[in-house]
Amino acid sequence: MSSGTFELFPEESRVTAMRAAAVRALDHVEPGSLLGVGTGATVGQLIEALATSPHRPAAAVASSRRTAHLLLAAGIDVVPLPESGRIPLCIDGADEVDGALRLIKGGGGAHAREKVLACAADLFVCIVDDSKVVSALGAGPVPVEVLPFARHWVARRLSELGGRSVHRVDFVTDNGNELLDVHGLDLGDPCSVECAIACIPGVVACGIFALRPADVTYVGDATGAVVEMRPPTR
Repeated sequence: MSSGTFELFPEESRVTAMRAAAVRALDHVEPGSLLGVGTGATVGQLIEALATSPHRPAAAVASSRRTAHLLLAAGIDVVPLPESGRIPLCIDGADEVDGALRLIKGGGGAHAREKVLACAADLFVCIVDDSKVVSALGAGPVPVEVLPFARHWVARRLSELGGRSVHRVDFVTDNGNELLDVHGLDLGDPCSVECAIACIPGVVACGIFALRPADVTYVGDATGAVVEMRPPTR
């Protein structure tokens, strides 16, 4: 979420929007396939839809413990990322998505594993409600997962990039690390900022998904209508 916190109980109209986007993404799921699954409220709607859908995968690679729990409850086996390092499809939500399908992720703190799955996927599908579509990235903070002992060092380096880091107190990622929510970054060139943050020693992953944007994004609204977004042609 743009606030940098995971939303457990979205309002009913947003649930309608999220579910519509999630159901639309089922068209990409081949029965009996391997599916990468992100984390978040919209992904929760996806897993709920998968439970009764003919588009059931044979197994899924989960980006978080929470997602693994939901998948198992839906009767879907959870497996590690295969040795090939490739999966045919990953479906995930986002906190922000721009017109080029670049994303900000990490409101739920799972963006490090989510980025691995997105980069491993032949097709990366994003599902969001219409409140997440922005004209330019940076409406909210950029989550950055950091090694605990390096948190202060990383915060100082992020300040040199123009960011103000706020430690997400009492939060530990599934990887055992801490999170900084970074405000005020100039994301006019999000690829360059993503690279700059990734080069800071102690950073595990940042929530900018510009080097690996979505291939297609489905945007649901409160009426249940869905808009398909594709990256601009070059």
